[in-house]
Amino acid sequence: MPLDPEAKASLEKRIEMGVLEPHESSPEEARALQAARPNLPGPEMASVSDHLAPGPHGDVPVRVYVPVTDDAGPLPVSMWFHGGGWVIGSVESNDATARALAKASGAIIVSVDYRLAPEHRFPIPFDDSYAATVWTAENAASLGGDPSRLAVAGASAGGNLSTTIALRARDENGPRLVHQSLIYPVTDRDFTRPSYKENGEGYGLSYASMVWFFDCYLSSEADASNPYVAPILAEDLSGLPPAFVLTCEYDPLRDEGEAYAKRLQEAGVPTRLSRYDGMIHAFYNAGIPFSRTWDAINETAGEMQKAFGTA
Repeated sequence: MPLDPEAKASLEKRIEMGVLEPHESSPEEARALQAARPNLPGPEMASVSDHLAPGPHGDVPVRVYVPVTDDAGPLPVSMWFHGGGWVIGSVESNDATARALAKASGAIIVSVDYRLAPEHRFPIPFDDSYAATVWTAENAASLGGDPSRLAVAGASAGGNLSTTIALRARDENGPRLVHQSLIYPVTDRDFTRPSYKENGEGYGLSYASMVWFFDCYLSSEADASNPYVAPILAEDLSGLPPAFVLTCEYDPLRDEGEAYAKRLQEAGVPTRLSRYDGMIHAFYNAGIPFSRTWDAINETAGEMQKAFGTA
């Protein structure tokens, strides 16, 4: 399918403005550039509150979004892990997306401000994310949530953290998760996949930036084969929560996301794959939305509601 007109216009605007790709700048410069981008505000919530979850590397900031709802009982809860190659991104940059997902799903969203690489390499962002998930499971009731209906969700590097947290929770008998929403997730460090060759330059997220992100994130070469970095390399994916995997046609991460969905299905994990033809990486952003952003958020919310029993 041809490139979506809104995606095409966005890419052309980036070129006209001379926007640097992440690997062309320092982590600090890349973060500053993201923070300077104007974002649309998200929908109003019943409440938004900031908390600190204890973790092995110090407290982890989390922001809890409680949607306006007619549901009188405890609400289902989903973690949200932002994207940005483990180097860029924050609770602030994902505020509109977290709000939109909370409103669409009717669930409490707990957005995690995990520490960023390269200042904090693997396993620190991963440990932070798991600690926040454990804290949420333990404190869901006090937040107005139902700890028996807890999910994980995230985009790109956040999709990676979502499914690796699900792996760790299974391996360590941690929080029981009922669903995982993986939005164009990173699932390995294989740069030879066809989608890297087809979409590795000119579509927003580049091959060079993905190499740079991994170079920033990994503490050693051995980490590249660790299933908590590359979940597609896990020997056994059985026993994981049902999954929704979203991919984009013009995204270097397309093939690894779809390969991971297939591996989940082969392991007996109920998994639904949805490819957005014509779309590019990072379109799942309610702060800078395309028209189809809302389709993707609503589709994710629908899959979450099925898992929560609220559809």
